[in-house]
Amino acid sequence: MPTLQGNLVLPCLDEAGALPWVLGRVPEGWHPIVVDNGSTDGSAALARELGATVVLEPRRGFGAACHAGLEAADAELVAFCDCDGSLDPAGLPEVAAPVAAGRADLVLARRRPVGRGAWPLHARAGNYALSHMVRRRTGVRLHDLGPLRVARRAALLSLGLTDRRSGYPLEMVVRAADAGWRIHETSVGYHPRTGRSKVTGTWRGTAQAVRDMRGVLR
Repeated sequence: MPTLQGNLVLPCLDEAGALPWVLGRVPEGWHPIVVDNGSTDGSAALARELGATVVLEPRRGFGAACHAGLEAADAELVAFCDCDGSLDPAGLPEVAAPVAAGRADLVLARRRPVGRGAWPLHARAGNYALSHMVRRRTGVRLHDLGPLRVARRAALLSLGLTDRRSGYPLEMVVRAADAGWRIHETSVGYHPRTGRSKVTGTWRGTAQAVRDMRGVLR
């Protein structure tokens, strides 16, 4: 068995179509934790069959799923990644390297659209607005609130994150900045997702996510 380098937390809601590819791309040394957030398509059973640890989180919400995975992790490094096939976990070692080497406390992977429809206009617009809000609030210059990110488990738990909806990723960045963390940004390819987005698939969903996140900045 390879030495455990970290845990990869994968929030999951009806992602059976993407799970085989996503879990098949997890690098050696990284153990996946699939947090099932109420799937009805057999995602949890499929993830177990494919060798992932499965955590059932009945409280609906992206943040609830992410935090349940963080609490269940047992490695020093913890990564978070969408479970819809839009991000390739194979790039994880490169994203994690600055944290593992002690050069950064939190690394976020800026998304680079690959393929038509990978990142719809409304989702990019919402992300752009939030990135500017973060810059004004914290002084941290980010181009993207990248869903693929890595930090140390103990440090993340010390932030005391409370948001359990769409604001969780933003709250992580804001609290990390307030704590003086070294926040770095790298890049990763962003592909068309498998299935429909539960959060930013429509203008209405994007607007709700922005409202959730804007509340974190107050």
